[in-house]
Amino acid sequence: MFAAQGVAVAAVSTTVPAMASRLGLSSLAMTALTIALTLAAGVGSFTGLAAVRRSGPVAVMRAAVLTAVATLLSVAWAPGPAAASAAYVLFGLALGVIDVSVNTRAATVERHYGRSILSSFYAAWSAAGVAAALLTAGVSRLGWPVQYVLTAHAVLVALLALTVRPHALAPVPSSSSDRPAPDDEIPGRRVWARLVPFGVVLLVAYVVDSAVSAWSTAYLHQTLAASLATAPLAYAAYQAGTVTGRAGADLMVRRVGPVAVVRAAALLTAVALAGLAVAPSWPYAVVAACCAGLGVAALIPLCVAAAGRLRPGAPETVLARLNVFNYVGVLVGAGASGGLGATGHFRIAYAIPAALAVALVATARFFRPTEPGPSHAWTTRRPGSPHVLPVAVDRGRRP
Repeated sequence: MFAAQGVAVAAVSTTVPAMASRLGLSSLAMTALTIALTLAAGVGSFTGLAAVRRSGPVAVMRAAVLTAVATLLSVAWAPGPAAASAAYVLFGLALGVIDVSVNTRAATVERHYGRSILSSFYAAWSAAGVAAALLTAGVSRLGWPVQYVLTAHAVLVALLALTVRPHALAPVPSSSSDRPAPDDEIPGRRVWARLVPFGVVLLVAYVVDSAVSAWSTAYLHQTLAASLATAPLAYAAYQAGTVTGRAGADLMVRRVGPVAVVRAAALLTAVALAGLAVAPSWPYAVVAACCAGLGVAALIPLCVAAAGRLRPGAPETVLARLNVFNYVGVLVGAGASGGLGATGHFRIAYAIPAALAVALVATARFFRPTEPGPSHAWTTRRPGSPHVLPVAVDRGRRP
């Protein structure tokens, strides 16, 4: 399901210039459409929360992904700007529902494994994004119109969704520490306060992610004079970087801890964005986009995992609220980048997030595990010993 979502998002992101040309829309109009899609995704996040509580994450995620397929086809074959705009908004709603349902299920699976594995799920998302971007570039080079490009993506998403089968999870041994404290029964100020540090990191990460994924294709085409067939390569390189980073992020978390991983990731992201801002030609921008993906790769899954542990009995509640930071980041990143790009200042759009990424170093301390818990223990090995030992995980409460 993460892969299906990755293909769907990449399909929309890599066809922005082609859809603008087909519909006769200006860059500012496409920016407004992207903002509307993002706002719709925020609404879909809370809609997904209600649906998950009623029907469970597996059924909801499948229905939402199939809805995304239908809306992709609607975008592709929309007869005019009004119909296309409505289809984009419906796609955003489906995307928000997917976010809550897949992350709820993933957080629950990680809890059952008792170790860091969420980055591996996001690696599947990124790998699918790479494949989708390369598909866009390949069929564009063949001269296919954008309608057929999006239809090919929709078919791929549908095939991924239809192959998914649910699997029962083994019961986790319960303990008194697993039960939420009385003041955590209903999320309020305390949960929000504990969520803010992770939300800030997620917000900046999505500013970076949306600035690169939503507008790198347009940046290469408009500012660096890349062709429509070449321009999607920056998106593909960015997602290739995230695949590489996420494939190794879980192992790095187990070896050096999440604090060191967050600090290193933030600094690498800042350097890569600075390189993207000053790139003299599109090949340099492609390399910088890859490095940006490598840096930002671990930040999003680590935030989701940490937030999900705040209320392990009901992760969907916290994750729906965490998605507020997600979509604010997407809104700011996509809106600001598109607005600056429309006025010919794409380079500034990548320089500003570089400074924000440096500031994330100060938030890394909030990812430090501090409290043991039998069903939430991460696993590691004592040097020189083959035995697996539990490592504390922070759930925000004293023993």
